[in-house]
Amino acid sequence: MSNIAIIFKREINAYFTTPIAYIFIIIFLIMVAAFTFFLGGFLLRNQADLLSFFQFHPWLYIILIPALTMRLWSEEIQTGTIELLLTLPINIMAAIIAKFLAAWALIAIALGLTFPIWITVNYLGEPDNGVIIASYIGSLLMAGGFLAIGSFISATTKNQVIAFIVSTSLCFLFTASGSPMIISFFSPWAADGILNFIINISLLGNFQNIIKGVIDMGDIIYFLSLIMLFLFATKLVIDAKKDA
Repeated sequence: MSNIAIIFKREINAYFTTPIAYIFIIIFLIMVAAFTFFLGGFLLRNQADLLSFFQFHPWLYIILIPALTMRLWSEEIQTGTIELLLTLPINIMAAIIAKFLAAWALIAIALGLTFPIWITVNYLGEPDNGVIIASYIGSLLMAGGFLAIGSFISATTKNQVIAFIVSTSLCFLFTASGSPMIISFFSPWAADGILNFIINISLLGNFQNIIKGVIDMGDIIYFLSLIMLFLFATKLVIDAKKDA
């Protein structure tokens, strides 16, 4: 735990002593406001909810989170500092978790700074704040899933551009698998088992259940399992580099 705390502190300080954190937060807030108020028609819907706010989060994360994670391990590999890290008497899994938690904390801060939208909807009406809180938690869990995927891809290459492109593509596949377009494509001919599998592995499908107020432990378990799976995959990749 002490190793996780030390590396976490180093990583979070690195975000805020460089422009990375500020650029990420500013771009996130600008984009989420633009999508909510213009594309989502927040003020025109005449409904006291934040559905128009949360429904765009998966598509924002597809671009923004790979941009954040592309340097997570690629930079360590490119600069050679990963070799030093591998020789230190610390658990590699602890380093992976610490880096992941630092990036996750940055996203949590960015999400927290959207509170004026929540205040606005309470001023204009009487929303179900329980659903809104659950949606925030769901958004953060989904972001964790994207982060874990990005961490895994970043560990496979020293090229940050490649890490960004591959991470974005993989995140898109996990998201789009639950979109109406994909489901309508498979539904006429695919067996029910295949269709259910495609729906169940979808980040979008599991997240949409939460923002609609259908809070199921299955969705929470899905996101936590996805995070653990890709963090473990990251460890396997780094262990392979250590043994090489």
